[in-house]
Amino acid sequence: MRPPPSPPLLPLLLLLVLLPSPPAVAAAAGPTSLEALRAAAGRRAASPATQERAAAGVLRRLLPSHALSFRFQIDPKGGVCGDSSCFRISNVDGSSKGGAEILIQGNTAVELASGLHWYLKYWCGVHISWDKTGGAQLASVPSPGSLPRVKGTAVKVERPVPWNYYQNVVTSSYSFVWWDWRRWEKEIDWMALQGINLPLAFTGQEAVWQKVFKSFNVTDRDLDDFFGGPAFLAWARMGNLHAWGGPLSQNWLDQQLALQKKILSRMIELGMVPVLPSFSGNVPVAFKKLFPSASITRLGEWNTVDGNPRWCCTYILDPSDALFIDVGQAFIKQQMKEYGDITSIYNCDTFNENTPPTNEPAYISSLGSAIYQAMSRGNKDAVWLMQGWLFYSDAAFWKESQMKALLHSVPIGKMMVLDLFADVKPIWQTSSQFYGVPYIWCMLHNFGGNIEMYGVLDSISSGPIDARTSYNSTMVHFTFIPYVGVGMCMEGIEHNPVVYELMSEMAFRSQKVEVEDWLKSYSYRRYGQSNVEIQKAWAILYHTIYNCTDGIADHNRDYIVEFPDISPSSFSSQYSKGRSISVVRKHPRFLGEVSASLPQPHLWYSTAEAVKSLELFLKAGDDLSESLTYRYDLVDLARQSLSKLANKVYLDAMDSYQMRDSSDLNFHTKKFLEVIMDIETLLASDDNFLLGPWLETAKSLATTEDERKQYEWNARTQVTMWYDDTKTEQSKLHDYANKFWSGLLKSYYHPRASKYFTRLSRSLQENRSFQLEEWRRDWISYSNEWQSGKELYPVKATGDALAISRSLFAKYFR
Repeated sequence: MRPPPSPPLLPLLLLLVLLPSPPAVAAAAGPTSLEALRAAAGRRAASPATQERAAAGVLRRLLPSHALSFRFQIDPKGGVCGDSSCFRISNVDGSSKGGAEILIQGNTAVELASGLHWYLKYWCGVHISWDKTGGAQLASVPSPGSLPRVKGTAVKVERPVPWNYYQNVVTSSYSFVWWDWRRWEKEIDWMALQGINLPLAFTGQEAVWQKVFKSFNVTDRDLDDFFGGPAFLAWARMGNLHAWGGPLSQNWLDQQLALQKKILSRMIELGMVPVLPSFSGNVPVAFKKLFPSASITRLGEWNTVDGNPRWCCTYILDPSDALFIDVGQAFIKQQMKEYGDITSIYNCDTFNENTPPTNEPAYISSLGSAIYQAMSRGNKDAVWLMQGWLFYSDAAFWKESQMKALLHSVPIGKMMVLDLFADVKPIWQTSSQFYGVPYIWCMLHNFGGNIEMYGVLDSISSGPIDARTSYNSTMVHFTFIPYVGVGMCMEGIEHNPVVYELMSEMAFRSQKVEVEDWLKSYSYRRYGQSNVEIQKAWAILYHTIYNCTDGIADHNRDYIVEFPDISPSSFSSQYSKGRSISVVRKHPRFLGEVSASLPQPHLWYSTAEAVKSLELFLKAGDDLSESLTYRYDLVDLARQSLSKLANKVYLDAMDSYQMRDSSDLNFHTKKFLEVIMDIETLLASDDNFLLGPWLETAKSLATTEDERKQYEWNARTQVTMWYDDTKTEQSKLHDYANKFWSGLLKSYYHPRASKYFTRLSRSLQENRSFQLEEWRRDWISYSNEWQSGKELYPVKATGDALAISRSLFAKYFR
């Protein structure tokens, strides 16, 4: 590895000319202001010594060789940071050999860890990403005793806004579901290094609910029909489904509660403010009998095939019912009993799941007030954090009057809204900044934990700045800037590391980032050395894959992973008009889009240009092949290029069918299936694109054979059929959580396509129409068998990723 350059990276620091922190909430808000919230967080914070040890622990786990090279110091009285959140990096002069060389000061351990990360990035050329995206590149760090010195007295970086939020309510199911403490510890370290101080903490809540519901005379048997299985807990929590994938064993409940206590303990040690769940109204069916006079409504079906009541149509308790406040208060109190008085911020998204029965503002306001009252009776400092997705997904209902009724149903400063999809569809711009209610500018980015290279880097680099510096003249009667933070609200993690690194930095930047220059620094840090071809490749990627401006929520519908479930004859006329059909319906509770006919894969860039970037990556291979981060990016880019090629091959096959050309159909069929298997071989060459680890980590949490079977079925079902089906009708959510994983392509996607094309070819040979129902019956039967299977899949890679990528490039793109 070449040594790090001496500071073409440092000028980036000079861009951090910080604007003043947002003014405090209007004095009229009094104790309900954000200042009161921050003060409450301070009262609950761990001691300075505890936080300093926690920051040192992050360093020790990340870079043990340099555990003594840094000194951490909490600044509790504001001598360094004043009233802001900040970190300060300076030299330690006159230290003995082997002692600390760099002092990092800040007002919480998160700031200390952020300062450590900032120093390692911009003085030592380090890159830190999830292990599954290549991990940390630390080889460029000079040896202890030789760390680069900070020029001048010190460098201080302030947060322009106080909060850096993390997670979506479904990330717990798409990404975290099978994690043990070892994996959680790494994630919390990653959070701290990225500056995240407001994380969602949803693990283990079912054990708390078990205790609460039992106090209302609900039995364990009732709860067996209420809780979903491990891989579907997010949707059971939201009232979308019940029992699917369940029941939950006592082992699971106890195990997850113990894990949550470790998670929360570490978050508190690091100075984070966890966001805990609260009561949204979702109750077991037993409540109907136990409380016959209560106002309980049965919801409609949510993405079931035929409305099967075994797992659809859950029950919701009306917030206006007095029982709602009793249950909500009991849940908050039980959490405080389990975890202590550790936070005042609670998530509740009742209206994402249940549109109010009337659009009358007074009624909506009364419901919002009741939800907040349930929280505040449990915790007098309670602040309601809600996802603002409903204002986009159900915009026809949530007009200005309805939005104001909900947003102003609680005291200003006692609610924060996540502008969940601000990277693509910012609501703050069309709602007078949420009519004066504090909000967090969020990037949604990912749906279903799909693996697809995608991003809107320009929006990320400027959107938070635009929000913070925009004074809206129609902001009701409040005199403060309501924008209070940035956030990452992806449905699934461990992909697109460039997007998440830039988004994390925006928590500390008060000016727009020049993305092209930033990417030069990023590519150097990610691979540990400068490389001309790589810089050119990233310049192309910036203007193609990472420059989506079409306003479409990206959900991977490539034909390999979301194979069309319709007869080819039903779209013959549309194909002749440019191959561009897609009838899309939005589901307000599903944070995405579900295709009602032939899915149209999202394509927002020139594939020819992306292939040029792949060629440049391959040219850089001789210099970078030992880098895990390089190999991950190479495999990901080659996979994406081949998948987009396969889309064209599929459409060519459909054209051949329409022309009744059996020979041409067979040619394109063979090519499509061959591309699948070639991608399978490519993915098998990198540990991070394997099905095996997902299944093995699921099984590892089991203590009995029945649990092992259940957890593996949950893991297999989520990434394939997802939800219920019949013998001849696939789940409406099939392939929503599709994955480009070796093992899944070979054993699942390839057989499905093969069965379809075999029947397609036979229909031409026998001169009869395509038998869609027969294919569905055959395929769904196979899928159900696969979901219940026990086959083992590799957990370690095989093959040379660079050699395979070069071979496939020569085969398909020369």
